[in-house]
Amino acid sequence: MGLTLVQAWKEAKTRLEAAGIAGPVIDARLLVEAAAEATRVDIVTDPYRPLTAEQEATLADYLARREKREPVSHILGRKGFWKIMLQVTPDVLTPRPDTETVVEVALREFPEHAAWSVLDLGVGSGAILLSILAERPAARGLGVEASEEALAVARDNAAALGLAGRTALLRGDWTAGLADDAFDLVVSNPPYIADHVIETLEPEVRDHEPRLALSGGPDGLSAYRILAPEILRVLKPGGRFAVEIGYDQKDAVEALFREAGAEDVRTIRDLANRDRVVAGAKKPLETGA
Repeated sequence: MGLTLVQAWKEAKTRLEAAGIAGPVIDARLLVEAAAEATRVDIVTDPYRPLTAEQEATLADYLARREKREPVSHILGRKGFWKIMLQVTPDVLTPRPDTETVVEVALREFPEHAAWSVLDLGVGSGAILLSILAERPAARGLGVEASEEALAVARDNAAALGLAGRTALLRGDWTAGLADDAFDLVVSNPPYIADHVIETLEPEVRDHEPRLALSGGPDGLSAYRILAPEILRVLKPGGRFAVEIGYDQKDAVEALFREAGAEDVRTIRDLANRDRVVAGAKKPLETGA
């Protein structure tokens, strides 16, 4: 007799715990659900449903890969972010809950039905840009990305979410070639990990995430030195920006944006109460009396 759903989940959890995987309960459930073509509700309401031999073999493969520290998102090829589901490959950074703070900040700044433009620098899978556009039906967005492989993932995600008509994607080097005063909002999750720190990261990140999306130079701030003045250049007067930062980069990144002329510069914390997003604005045009 083959494994039942509940047996498969318990055995998967035990294997992942033994392998030292962080979050084995959730990972085990996700892998069982995918392998058995089941839902979380199925595991609760129909726990004794047997897996087929093919499903058991698929689960065994998934678990072996996870034990080698391959991320669940790469094993399954997808990852939930904000309120959307995204295709994920090794060519893009796996979207993380911390980054949803950028989306929260952006949505607070712009009303639901207003027509406005957003630029996402380093768009990756499209997580930030597509989450914003999904919530703001009158908005249009441009995503810029250096990696053609990552752009292909973003294109697929935009199409799958029905957002391709409002999403332009461009291979480029940050803001190169973009016009002055062009966007109402600029968002970015740039690489911000100091190069010497990358080798100390968990294997899921160090060995499986694209190095281009991680490497922030010797001190982790290389991208911000480029982005701060350039974001202010491409923003419309009065436009807003929100960029993700490392937990210990608040003062340095705020200073770079203030030096570039930004106003209302502040840092927002994530759900873990860590500094996560530096936000601010471009000075509005002065109006006559």
